Amino acid sequence: MPAPAARFLVVLDADSTLIRNEVIELLADEAGRGAEVAAATEAAMRGEVDFATSLRSRVGKLAGVPVDSFGRVLGRIEPTPGVQALIAAVHERGGAVGVVSGGFHEILDAVAPGLGVDVWRANRLATANGVLTGEVDGAIVDADAKADAVREWAAERGVPLARTIAIGDGANDLRMMEVAGLGVAFNAKPAVRAQADVVVGPVDLAEVIALLP
Repeated sequence: MPAPAARFLVVLDADSTLIRNEVIELLADEAGRGAEVAAATEAAMRGEVDFATSLRSRVGKLAGVPVDSFGRVLGRIEPTPGVQALIAAVHERGGAVGVVSGGFHEILDAVAPGLGVDVWRANRLATANGVLTGEVDGAIVDADAKADAVREWAAERGVPLARTIAIGDGANDLRMMEVAGLGVAFNAKPAVRAQADVVVGPVDLAEVIALLP
């Protein structure tokens, strides 16, 4: 079924943008390796290491985590302040909301519908015998894949790229912010703030409403 047409498209990163958390760190807590993975995530978001290489390394530290830990992780997820107001405002103005994440479908599939997100894409974690194997299942959603998602979702809805907004916090978001008509650094690392069209300082996504077409 084709996607419904939209006046404009807003695409957000998930971790530390749509939600306050970094899901991989919450999963790593289940393996007792939260601090170790948090340090590696921070380096990746600053752009100091290749994202895909870093993600594979960090996911490797999740080997053996039971699949039922997803429920505990979901219980710790905190939507970012203002996210419901932003998504409602986008829909009121005839726009669509997408989320593309270097995080994981296993969590996003539960979070996105409740927030009113129209379309989303993320990585998947491989499992065997009820535990994580420590591998990513399928192609990694990296910076280029995020940019591709903006292009694809805009084309499906008949939205010119000039009427797209990309919102993110880490180096992995820079490509989609370049592709979009407006790139918004939100709760962002210094390198991202330096390259964004607009910087939103308060950790409140309702601040983005004023930027909507």
